[in-house]
Amino acid sequence: MRICLIITIAMLILTVCQVQATVEDPGMELGDVSATWSGPSTPSIPNYLPSPCSGDSGALSVDVSLTGPESEADKSYTTQGKELDFVVTVTNEGSTDADVEVCVKPMDCALDWFGWTRSPMNIPAGGSRSQTLTVQPDINAVAGKYRFAVEASAKCRTSASREATFRVQAYDYASETAISGSGQFLMNKDLRSMESGIKSNKDVIFSGSVDALVKNEYMVDDARGKNANFVEQDAVDNYNAVAIGDALVGTESFKSSAIFGGVGSKIRETYDLQQMEFKSQDFTLHQTGSLKKTAEFQTADNFTGYYLLDAKQSIPGQKSLKEIEEYFGSFEINRRILFRNNAESEPACQNGDCEGIATPAVDTSKKMPVASPCTSSSCYNFVNRLNNFGQKA
Repeated sequence: MRICLIITIAMLILTVCQVQATVEDPGMELGDVSATWSGPSTPSIPNYLPSPCSGDSGALSVDVSLTGPESEADKSYTTQGKELDFVVTVTNEGSTDADVEVCVKPMDCALDWFGWTRSPMNIPAGGSRSQTLTVQPDINAVAGKYRFAVEASAKCRTSASREATFRVQAYDYASETAISGSGQFLMNKDLRSMESGIKSNKDVIFSGSVDALVKNEYMVDDARGKNANFVEQDAVDNYNAVAIGDALVGTESFKSSAIFGGVGSKIRETYDLQQMEFKSQDFTLHQTGSLKKTAEFQTADNFTGYYLLDAKQSIPGQKSLKEIEEYFGSFEINRRILFRNNAESEPACQNGDCEGIATPAVDTSKKMPVASPCTSSSCYNFVNRLNNFGQKA
C-alpha cells in the first residue's frame, strides 16, 4: 500500500514538470509577437512603365504609283478585264530594320481584283522596298473612277497609308466566239465604225474536227491611256479535216482609214487549210490615248494548206507600203507587222529658206489649192494633206 502511494506521487510530479516544460520556451515572451510573425511587405510602383521598343522607333511612308513614264497621258485608264500595274514602295525611316506588313484596302473595288492583298516586307533602316501590285477589274465592272488604299504597319513604327485611283472604260462593242467539236461551222462578221474609220470583215467556213476555235473582237471608240480602240483576237487548236472535201476556209480583212484619223493600214488573210495544229493571232489598233496612231498585227501558225497574207499602209502625201506573202504546203510561221502614223506634214523648202541649200523662188500664186468641200475635221485634215502634197510636188 505504501509502495503504491509513493509511485502515484512520483507520477504526478513528472506530469507537472512536463506541463511546465511545454508552456515555457526560453527566449520567447508572450508579448513579443513580432519575433515570430511578420506582416506582408508593400511593393513599390515605378513612376513610368518601360517601353518594349527600348528607343527603337520611327515612321513608315507609302507611295503607290502607276508604271510607265510620268509624261504618259491618261495612263490610269483601263478596260474591263484588262490588267493595270501599280508599284507599291514602302520606306522605313527608323534606325533599325523593320518587319513590315503591307495590306490593301479595296474601298471602291472588289477584293478579287487585286493580285495580292497582304504582303510582308523586311526593310532595312532608312531603306525602301517596292513590289508590283496588279489590278484587274472583272469583265462586268461598271465604267467609272475607282479608289483603293495601301497601308503599311510594323512594331515600333508609325503606320502609313496612301490612296490610289484608276478609271475603267467600258467596251462600246464586244463579240466573243469559242467553239469545239466535229461537223460544219459558218461564221460571218461585218463591223463598220464611221466614227473611228474601222472596217472589219470575217467569213469563215469549216467542216471537220477542232479542239477549239476562238474569234473575238473588242472596240472602244474614244480609248484612253494604253487601251486599244480595236482588238481582234483569234486562236485555233488542233483542226483536222476528217473526210474528203473537209477544209478550214476563210477570208478576213481589217482596215483603218487615215482619212478618218486612223493609221491607213489594211490587212487581208485568205486561207484554205486541211490541218492546223495551232494559231495565235491578234490585231490591235490605237487611234487615241498613249499609243495613238499605231496598228500591230501578230500571228504564229502551224498549218497544212494554202495561206495568203496581204498587208499595206497608205497615207496620202506621206507613205505607201505593201507586203504580200503566200504559202502552199506545210509551214510554221511567226509574223509581226507594225504600222505607225506619227509623221507630221512639213512644208517644203521655199524661197531659198532651206539652210545650206539655195533654191530658186517659186511663184506659189499659180498653184491652185484644192477647194475644201468638207464638213468634218477628218475630211478637212485630208484636204490639207493633199494641198501640202501638191506644194511639195
